[in-house]
Amino acid sequence: MISLLIRKLEWRDIISDEEKQALEDAAGRVFEVQADDDMVRDGDRPNSSTLLLEGFAARYKLLSNGKRQITAIHVPGDFIDLHSFLLKTMDHSIVALTPCRICLFPHDGLRDITGRMPHLGRLLWLNTLIDGAIHREWLVAMGRRPALSQIAHLICELFLRLQIVGLTDDYSFRLPLTQAELGDALGLSTVHVNRTIQELRANGLVAWRGDMIHIEDWPRLQQFAEFDPTFLNLENEPR
Repeated sequence: MISLLIRKLEWRDIISDEEKQALEDAAGRVFEVQADDDMVRDGDRPNSSTLLLEGFAARYKLLSNGKRQITAIHVPGDFIDLHSFLLKTMDHSIVALTPCRICLFPHDGLRDITGRMPHLGRLLWLNTLIDGAIHREWLVAMGRRPALSQIAHLICELFLRLQIVGLTDDYSFRLPLTQAELGDALGLSTVHVNRTIQELRANGLVAWRGDMIHIEDWPRLQQFAEFDPTFLNLENEPR
């Protein structure tokens, strides 16, 4: 049930069978969530953290004028609100962008893990640190990168994150987000997103059909996006 989480953690360090079993034991109920439903709302005080098993989700803030800013896109294997274990009160909401399956991890179980298994606790902490690193890259992209490089950078990021959990096929992957949702994540209008996708295609960087993206030239896409994967901490080393 939590195999994608284990795969993510094992990508970056060695995990013992005892640690794997502790995560299995801490896993709670599994739920199905419909697209566009909130899993967590701004102001909630969750007593569990949510692991995304299937589907795509997003963190977002809603402004008083109804406009939405997506601040993170989550893929299977992600803990979408692990930080609620310590922060307690949520300062943003989390929405299912597609139909999702989620597993709740009660905070009491996470508290037991962090108390008894400091190494596993550090690996869970690493997850939240990588979330923060992704936030920094998004901030730089929205503030300083042109739209074309910004979208190219997001494609590179999501490709590697999905590759880690085995959800890519060669250089192809599924991205079931609408152009409006991409606009909410990138701070761009839907028209601008559409124009930029067309330009990526015209430059021979990606083939984008429906919700399937095929990267035509990975080295050139990375160069075009000025993409440095250091922020994803992909090395397997002691933590």
